[in-house]
Amino acid sequence: MFRTLALTTTAFFVIAVSAQAQSTPGMQESDRLEDVIVTGSQVRIPGAHEGGQVARGARVGMFGALSQLDTPFAVTAYTEELARNQQARSVGDVLQNDPAVRVSKGFGNFQELYVIRGFPVYSDDMTYNGLYGILPRQFVAAEFLERVEVFHGATAFLNGAAPGGSGIGGAFNLTPKRAGNEPLTRLTLGLEGGGEGYAAADVSRRFGTDGGTGLRLNLARRDGESAIDDQSRTLNVVGLGLDRRGARARFSADLGWQDHRIDAPRPTVTPTGAVPSAPDASGNFAQPWTYTDEEQLFGVARGEFDLTADVTAWAAFGGRGGQEANVLANPTTQPDGTISAYRFDNAREDTVWSGDVGVRAELTTGSVGHRLVASASQVQSKSENAYAFSNFAGFASNLYNPVAVTPPAPTFFIGGDLDDPNVTERVKTSSLAIADMLSFMDGRLLVTAGARYQEIETRTYEYNTGAFGSGYEGDAITPAFAVVYKPIEQISVYANYAEALIPGQTAPAVSGGVPVTNAGEVLSPFRGEQAEIGMKYDLGTFGGSVSLFRLTLPSAYVENNRFVTNGEQRNQGIEIAFFGEPREGLRLLGGWTLLDAELTRTAGGVLDGKAPIGAPELQGNVNVEWDVPQVSGLTLEGRVVYTGEQEVDATNTVQLDSWTRLDAGVRYAFRAAGRPLTARARIENLADEDHWVAVGGFPGANYLTLGTPRTLSIQISAGF
Repeated sequence: MFRTLALTTTAFFVIAVSAQAQSTPGMQESDRLEDVIVTGSQVRIPGAHEGGQVARGARVGMFGALSQLDTPFAVTAYTEELARNQQARSVGDVLQNDPAVRVSKGFGNFQELYVIRGFPVYSDDMTYNGLYGILPRQFVAAEFLERVEVFHGATAFLNGAAPGGSGIGGAFNLTPKRAGNEPLTRLTLGLEGGGEGYAAADVSRRFGTDGGTGLRLNLARRDGESAIDDQSRTLNVVGLGLDRRGARARFSADLGWQDHRIDAPRPTVTPTGAVPSAPDASGNFAQPWTYTDEEQLFGVARGEFDLTADVTAWAAFGGRGGQEANVLANPTTQPDGTISAYRFDNAREDTVWSGDVGVRAELTTGSVGHRLVASASQVQSKSENAYAFSNFAGFASNLYNPVAVTPPAPTFFIGGDLDDPNVTERVKTSSLAIADMLSFMDGRLLVTAGARYQEIETRTYEYNTGAFGSGYEGDAITPAFAVVYKPIEQISVYANYAEALIPGQTAPAVSGGVPVTNAGEVLSPFRGEQAEIGMKYDLGTFGGSVSLFRLTLPSAYVENNRFVTNGEQRNQGIEIAFFGEPREGLRLLGGWTLLDAELTRTAGGVLDGKAPIGAPELQGNVNVEWDVPQVSGLTLEGRVVYTGEQEVDATNTVQLDSWTRLDAGVRYAFRAAGRPLTARARIENLADEDHWVAVGGFPGANYLTLGTPRTLSIQISAGF
């Protein structure tokens, strides 16, 4: 069904584009959206900043599109142009440019996972055009994306609580590609790593006398062996976007299909004691019979209508149907590199529906302007799951000299039917939000106050019988308060108080062999609290920000035989970011994050003052692009990524060494036979360093992720 619907829709689009192909000329390599911010719009997005790598603003949840200087939160929006020039494969590759974000993997699987301000954000907790639950869970191909918007800090007020329970340290909104003002037909061929081929087509047109209707189609395929030995991938991508720019009504609709499989994916490893030396970055200690496979069909439609000159209503609706299958064998390792693993199979099917409605009104009382916003949203999901394990005694191998074994039978511990899994979970998250952004001093002072009421309902079911297991219902109000002051046009100073929200945990029956007296009790939702102050500047060609933040997150543990919310983690720090083109032909992008993360209340005070696993004190990025003046069209690029020492265990007795990675690239734009062409070559991990790049990501876990080897990627794009 997924394949049929996606390909049928694609066929209709190709026919429509072909009908106009004779009358629409080819376009240049650069096709940036116009540099306009429709303040408050839920459909249109800000244009690119000078240099084209980031945008001048972002879609700020219920407030819609806001400029960078008017947004009372730390936010960076990375562009499609940056992703294309860096040959990004996924949203994770784009986020490698953010100095506050580090990319890891999910616990026991191959889900991309992002750590921001020391807290994880799961890939299925990102929003797609403002809606939760729509994106593929494990991996999101870069070909779908016009923007990758990064919000630092607690943002439950803006979009509601993340349904997967992450998003404490930040949030990500991915914006679909849109047709630009000029027609586009771009074909790209490439080669990467050990022989992975790449082919892509990006086609867009605008229709009508005013170009008010746009269509954009993206097709991509990756196939072959990666730079990691014996690891191969097949990725198919179809993205189709429609938008309408009307005088009073604006609309967009997007459909995506992604089919992604990795054979012999190199797993994460869990250390027992000291961290072993990192093996060869190109080596693969995966079992050859392991794989991960997912297919997702997803879509979203969003529209807004100006009821009057001062009142606008909007509505959005989307859904996703996905299916996944995995055969995994993630090992534990001894300090000498000896590993042990067992087989784990699982199957999953998801059905998700998500919606958002709201109204925005602009009015003035005396000398004070108001932007009043009210919105309601809901996410409903149904998950069908099954699993099977081989004997936990496992099999042995070695990080440095892997041993392939015969696949053990997954018959030791079974839950459900892998070919026909039962429904095991239903989740519904609903919210209602109201806010007022007040404007004083002719817009130089903005004061925002608001609150969001949220309800979370969860039902779990038995894997084998499908019988009801347990349920949870909770509600909470998350307030927010923010101030922005602009002493001059180019500078804004801001402060905010905001909260994050995650579902409360259920008390276990036993802890440490002792019965828990409130077993089965569901705790109230956990509230992460944030206080932040900062300054932003935008000189037209160059901009940046400095922010100081403090985040606290409660946790639960058993004390006096009761499971209660007694624990707390506190993360505080400073972030510095910069972007733009300070001199013509010279583009800079990067920054630094200094983080002080600490467990402040733990069971019996045993871990008080300890740093949490996987939260480096210092991390930073610097990316430089230089257009060589002596050779028109030639650009050189280099990037340095640094991540400081990380704690590997809760007692802080084992640390992961700091690491530095160098990336370099070159591209050359020219014309041949009257056609614009761009050739790109990029090397990731130029020095071919062998290093563990991340520890943990899932709370309390300490699994290690090995960095990628030196990887050469080359592409050539042609415009027609």
